Amino acid sequence: MEHHEQITQHFCIQGWSGIAKWGGVSLQTLMDAVEPLPEAKWVVFYSLGDGPDGGVYYDAHPIEQMRYHLTMLAYDMNGEPLPFGHGAPLRLRNEVQLGFKQVKWIKGLEFVADFTEIGGGHGGYNQDHEFFGYRQSI
Repeated sequence: MEHHEQITQHFCIQGWSGIAKWGGVSLQTLMDAVEPLPEAKWVVFYSLGDGPDGGVYYDAHPIEQMRYHLTMLAYDMNGEPLPFGHGAPLRLRNEVQLGFKQVKWIKGLEFVADFTEIGGGHGGYNQDHEFFGYRQSI
């Protein structure tokens, strides 16, 4: 697939910021290739890493944000292969979302109509565990 590059500044809600050059494939390009069904309203990203309480780390994003020109699956950073600490082999960059929504170590993604049957049904590992006390692993 066509290589996409962008330089973006990330402002963390914890008070730090950083600038990086990301490279990979845009989600728009991926969606053009796979043609999600019309009823798909969310994209769920699954991580190779477990969440802090155990179970698969995942996060759901609105499908319309996948068409934004700065949303991508990154596999390199600053002109080098993406390092493990930043999410190798593949990580999400969705520049309209907060940092904890940038799923690292992606093993797969799924286009879904809703996420109520995934994990605790709240749209992400953090939402299930931190806010709602969900402890069952998916």
